[in-house]
Amino acid sequence: MHALKKNHPLRRIVLASAATVSGMVLLLSLKPHTTPAVAVTARPTAPAAKGTRTVTGDTVQTRWGPVQVRVTVKDGKLTEVTAVTYPTDNPRDQEINSYALPRLRSEALQAQSADIDTVSGATYTSDGYRQSLQSALDSAGS
Repeated sequence: MHALKKNHPLRRIVLASAATVSGMVLLLSLKPHTTPAVAVTARPTAPAAKGTRTVTGDTVQTRWGPVQVRVTVKDGKLTEVTAVTYPTDNPRDQEINSYALPRLRSEALQAQSADIDTVSGATYTSDGYRQSLQSALDSAGS
């Protein structure tokens, strides 16, 4: 009698092992969604730039469309952040951005940098926002 006949225990062991190995390979092959590292440079605060400066960051292409941020820096402090370009092509984009953009703005103003968290459900918009924000901050010299 062959060892891998239909109701033989060894057949079940081999099939279970093969299924387990296949499952592990599939799980390990999934790539996690990680955000690109955003460079945040420490700037000296003593000789802070005087006056008000408004700068628009780079347009960042995301999977769902471009994202661009404009910042206002007053006396070296981030005082305003506005998303000037963001995905609005369909109702889902509009829904996501209606809750994501205010949260991203609030976090940027609180952090005074582009070192902000990703908004759950708006990963691509958050990544583009962060990159454009960093670009604007670099241009503003803050």
